Amino acid sequence: MSKKYQTINNLKVSEDLLSFVNHELLIDINISPEKFWLNFDKAVHELAPKNKELIKVREDLQKKIDDWHINNKGNEIKIDEYKKFLKEIGYLKDEGTDFKIETSKIDDEISHIAGPQLVVPIMNARYTLNAANARWVSLYDSLYGTNIIESDEGGSERYDPLRGQEVIKYVREIFDKHIPINGTSWKNISSLKVLNSELIISKDDYEYNLKDKNKFIGHRGDAKKPSAVILKNNNLHFEIIINPKAFSAAHDIAGISDVIIESAVSTICDNEDSVAAVDSEDKIICYRNWLGLMKGNLKVQFEKNGKNLERKLNPDRSYISRDGKGLKLHGRSLLLIRNVGHLMTNPCILLKDGSEVPEGILDAFLTTAAAINDLNRKKNSRAGSIYIVKPKMHGPDETKFTDTIFSKVEELFGLEKNTCKIGIMDEERRTSANLKECIRTLKKRVFFINTGFLDRTGDEMHTSMEAGPMIKKGDMKSSKWISAYENNNVDIGLNCGFSGKAQIGKGMWAMPDKMKEMMDEKINHLKAGANCAWVPSPTAASLHALHYHHVNIFDEQKKILNREKSKLDDLLTIPIADRPNWSLNEINSEISNSAQTLLGYVVRWIDQGIGCSKVPDINNIGLMEDRATLRISSQHIANWIHHGVTTKIQVMEIMKEMAKVVDRQNEHDEKYVKMSDNYDISLAFKTACDLIFKGKKQPSGYTEPLLHQNRLKKKLI
Repeated sequence: MSKKYQTINNLKVSEDLLSFVNHELLIDINISPEKFWLNFDKAVHELAPKNKELIKVREDLQKKIDDWHINNKGNEIKIDEYKKFLKEIGYLKDEGTDFKIETSKIDDEISHIAGPQLVVPIMNARYTLNAANARWVSLYDSLYGTNIIESDEGGSERYDPLRGQEVIKYVREIFDKHIPINGTSWKNISSLKVLNSELIISKDDYEYNLKDKNKFIGHRGDAKKPSAVILKNNNLHFEIIINPKAFSAAHDIAGISDVIIESAVSTICDNEDSVAAVDSEDKIICYRNWLGLMKGNLKVQFEKNGKNLERKLNPDRSYISRDGKGLKLHGRSLLLIRNVGHLMTNPCILLKDGSEVPEGILDAFLTTAAAINDLNRKKNSRAGSIYIVKPKMHGPDETKFTDTIFSKVEELFGLEKNTCKIGIMDEERRTSANLKECIRTLKKRVFFINTGFLDRTGDEMHTSMEAGPMIKKGDMKSSKWISAYENNNVDIGLNCGFSGKAQIGKGMWAMPDKMKEMMDEKINHLKAGANCAWVPSPTAASLHALHYHHVNIFDEQKKILNREKSKLDDLLTIPIADRPNWSLNEINSEISNSAQTLLGYVVRWIDQGIGCSKVPDINNIGLMEDRATLRISSQHIANWIHHGVTTKIQVMEIMKEMAKVVDRQNEHDEKYVKMSDNYDISLAFKTACDLIFKGKKQPSGYTEPLLHQNRLKKKLI
């Protein structure tokens, strides 16, 4: 952690960040360090006061809402009176006339190709490269290695030929459904060849064509004996690999050794909830990895199973098209960069008044600087755009401020206006309730809206903390507000002209080991109108991609346009428990579940700087945990303490018991430091407790302030 600063104009910049910016970040983008720092200094000192003012508005509104609930305690919340109050204080804005977004220069991966969206911590170069390369993933491997295919050898390292046959059967049934052969089935075909620009499939000494010949788009190798055949359905591709000598083709008479499926069409490289970046040292790692992606030269060496391996970005995929010409398909996922929100500051730069730089403003300038390398290369965005996902904005004033920030960014770097496109994370209650007006402020930049159930639930609980005890966490998904929230996002997006132009997204599948369950449930995101939805791994991306072959999302969106629109009254219905009569066992069980995952996440964040990880829950089911899940758990327990459902003493007892559980679950981690050896000196345990016991006072219920504060302490030890 750098402690040394150098004065640049009105700024004090940590020496390591200054060196990175001057000697790496700016080196190939035709702007001198002197010019950059002079203009950044001016811009950040214009923007920082407005940033601070917006955070103060959040605090003032929360105080007024708290007071309203305290003054109305014991009375039924009448929605009309509640809405009138929210309008009077400026929480609810008047909705303007209808409009359509005007975003231009959008890549097909955003506008016309519906598919899975990966989210990956940018701090981990290896994971980031895996995600960028997850545009194309082996469907055979993904099926074989997950619980979708059920067999006795499911967890064995030894290859099970019967399980392999089940994988082949599964894939052939998919082809029969979505790329059918005229007159027969894909099962037991004997060969594939290309003749007169058509795919010829042989079976039982007969030759067949595809029902829709346009679904064959190209091949690789000799037309009579191709090494690969490329097929297309719903704007997504399958590549059939033909290699009779391969081990995996031993039981396939057509010699098909693998099927590669187009999977993660886009990937969010995350600077926010999935990373633990608290100072210049951490931020430089994030920025350097993003710079490597944008230059195309990011590489990482590592050891796996005793072998030294190198990971780098995949090239585009080359084929021979149906008409015999060269054909290239993008080899990598379209990369988006998630900046942090407006709340946090970072000690890597100090402003002239001695305050820390707003981290979201820093991200805006430095991630854009890195992406200018791709504007010159056009390897990521062929359309010439930079895609920034902006989280945790509260209402139209804050989305408008984001537009102002990126106008300043474009001005500094001499970019065309609206080169920087903005994705709106619809994950805060004030944004949901004013979503149309939020989009209006960014109508020339917006490329994406996404619901985030987890953060949205955390904000729901914090905003209405004084209203009463919240229902159980597991009941949130069936509550009135959540269905209105999910539908409202799609309704407004479609009415603002998103279909065929921008992404409407849905949230993360949080159980990476439960792929069969994902296949059963996550198709509902498409039926709800989402043309992208989040997945936690390349394997999950490849399997979720099958849903986009099952459902033509653009046809689905046309149907949804005609449905009855969601109601603001439902969206604002507070999920408080009406005279709860839970038993002590029910209460303690609910708290134990939250406490265990909370501790399991925080201990890795504080002690090891891991921002996102698979944390086993109390039943040892691995759940992807990040700050959004942490926000829910801490706010939920804080709410129950505040309303007397439980006590601080009881929660502390549970926390200590769950710390022992978490310690046992991590006993094979050599870097792990036990919390239960001494609760009083475990900084991780203290942080987890503070998130609960100080949860009511945390800004919007966010966990970042306490996490950052204590991670910085840990790094000094």
